Amino acid sequence: MIVVTGATGNVGGNVVRQLLDAGERVRAVTRSPDTARLPRGVEVVRGDLAEPSTLTGAFDGAERIFLFPVPSTVDSVAELAKASGVRRVVALSSSAAADQDDNPISVMHRTVERALENSGLDWTFVRPGGFATNTLSWAPSVRAESVVRAPYPDAAANLIHEADIAAVATTALLEDGHVGARYELTGPHSITQAEQVQAIAAALGRDVRFEEQTPEQARRTMVEYLPAPIADILLSYWAGSVGVPAPVLPTVEQVTGRPARSYPEWAVDHAEDFGAPS
Repeated sequence: MIVVTGATGNVGGNVVRQLLDAGERVRAVTRSPDTARLPRGVEVVRGDLAEPSTLTGAFDGAERIFLFPVPSTVDSVAELAKASGVRRVVALSSSAAADQDDNPISVMHRTVERALENSGLDWTFVRPGGFATNTLSWAPSVRAESVVRAPYPDAAANLIHEADIAAVATTALLEDGHVGARYELTGPHSITQAEQVQAIAAALGRDVRFEEQTPEQARRTMVEYLPAPIADILLSYWAGSVGVPAPVLPTVEQVTGRPARSYPEWAVDHAEDFGAPS
């Protein structure tokens, strides 16, 4: 039995499906089992990582878990997992965990990693950089107007497909030899924001326009759905990425044996989100 927390998320949902494809018994932990829409054959239980008391019994009979990062309760969750017989944890982390500054993203993931390092569990950290799914924030304007409004069209990123993050996590759950690894993950190429919009247009088979915003205009929009410090971190990152190719790592292929999916492939996989017919 393998337990997947954050089982309805972009990465967790893919971990569930990939484990099922591998013939594993899977227990999915979600705050809302009635609306989870998880695949047939999954044992679905209610639990909230922010409230460890709701996880009583969730880890029983499991030796391995996929853990979504919640820093405020990670110590309690790790203790409960260990007491339930769990031996190995594969945690969703971030490349920001390697940074030594005090920005909120780095602090969050370092907190989770340090807690697991001290937990007595065997651990593996999966550290993706930018998620391709972050660009789903463009979907409403693409559907409505065939336009993307964003700053820094020439800012480059190494965006990774969520299915590849899940593939590395799934491999670490299923195979020996990954304990103590910190897997830094990127997509297979550096791609600018303007090129991302071109990839979305190609996936949809219609024109999509990039309309450049000033950083101030972008920030006003971003703080409607992101905490202001996170918006500032993203804007600073984009500003520093203009004209600078993003580093690309071969980790996905090294761990899983197959190349990482490109951003154009991701755009095809998510064409319906941007308004293509189903």
